[in-house]
Amino acid sequence: MSLLRRAVSARMVLCDGTVFRGQAFGAPALCSGEVVFNTSMTGYQEICTDPSYAGQIVTMTYTQIGNVGVNPDDEESRGLFLEGFVVKELFRETSNWRSRGSLDAALETAGVPGIEGIDTRALVRRIRSGGAQIGVISTDPDLQDESELVDRARAAPGLDGVDWVDRVTCREPYRFREGTWPGIAGQVPRGAKPGVPLKVVVYDFGVKRNILRQLVDHGFDVTVVPATTPAAEALALAPDAIFLSNGPGDPAAVDGVRENVRELAAKLPLFGICLGHQILGLALGGKTQKMKFGHHGGNQPGQDLATKKVAICAENHGYAVDAESLRAAGEAVEVTHCNLNEGTVEGLAHAARPLFSVQYHPEASPGPHDASYLFGRFRNMVERVVAGEAVSGAQVARGE
Repeated sequence: MSLLRRAVSARMVLCDGTVFRGQAFGAPALCSGEVVFNTSMTGYQEICTDPSYAGQIVTMTYTQIGNVGVNPDDEESRGLFLEGFVVKELFRETSNWRSRGSLDAALETAGVPGIEGIDTRALVRRIRSGGAQIGVISTDPDLQDESELVDRARAAPGLDGVDWVDRVTCREPYRFREGTWPGIAGQVPRGAKPGVPLKVVVYDFGVKRNILRQLVDHGFDVTVVPATTPAAEALALAPDAIFLSNGPGDPAAVDGVRENVRELAAKLPLFGICLGHQILGLALGGKTQKMKFGHHGGNQPGQDLATKKVAICAENHGYAVDAESLRAAGEAVEVTHCNLNEGTVEGLAHAARPLFSVQYHPEASPGPHDASYLFGRFRNMVERVVAGEAVSGAQVARGE
């Protein structure tokens, strides 16, 4: 048990009436959101600062959280966008030379409530068997009536039909120049960056900084623009390529972006990750569907259908592209990757144009790093297009 624990009670309830009783940490507040679980064993700070969790309450399946503290270098965005945080056991005393504060204090500063001391295994089993549902956390001592909290959970909106991207996207364009952390001098060898810079415009649907760092490492001159930036404004920046970022919630609810992406995809090489992958699928005439409880964690098996190789992937999504809808739309789109757990679409590529996307997170942060080679594929594809070669995303996906 944690050595330092405040004796402040908290409640977490699900809309099916299930009640969990524990202790409060973070901010004294009430929150509601879709309850999801993350299976990563490390990287809780990166998870908490991932904008893709906007609208969600995150449960960590690993039992002890907070032991290495938090620090500015590991933040994946400008703040915390998740609604609430659930752990089995919280460590308030940190032990790490890079720590600059505690997770408890970071959540409190951000206004995010947390609950510890509940049976997280029971919570995860309920979500896995019954599917995603809305929950409420109250760490406010004056809001502990369980029947009232159940009513609040049942009245709260879910993710379907709500544009969460508007909450997390940047408000003005900006340039990004930071590469991945070089490590301790002499311990982590770093390869040379490609010599010729290529300009990429990144559509910020809730972009993780490690995506931007990976693009910089691969020799891209990175400009980030808000999610609703018209295609004409993006093209006016004279980019060599377009990147569509990750982000939260229902892709079909992100207003106006598929039309922009459809126009951009007809003119420039394009790579999409996670929500960007789903939006590309919508722009090409496909549909998306809600998953039972989604994929959230660092141990998902994604198979490259061309090579049959399997990468253990970091994933964070609750929607998936419907492969049949893409075929019905008549676009020359190939499914390039699938999730081996239940066969959902994990990658797409166009057979005639330089477009490809993946559902998972090759930038990891936290790991694993099995799929980081995809940034090299993107660089290679853009170089070939700039050189005047007619290359398709499908060719690149096959390693041609």
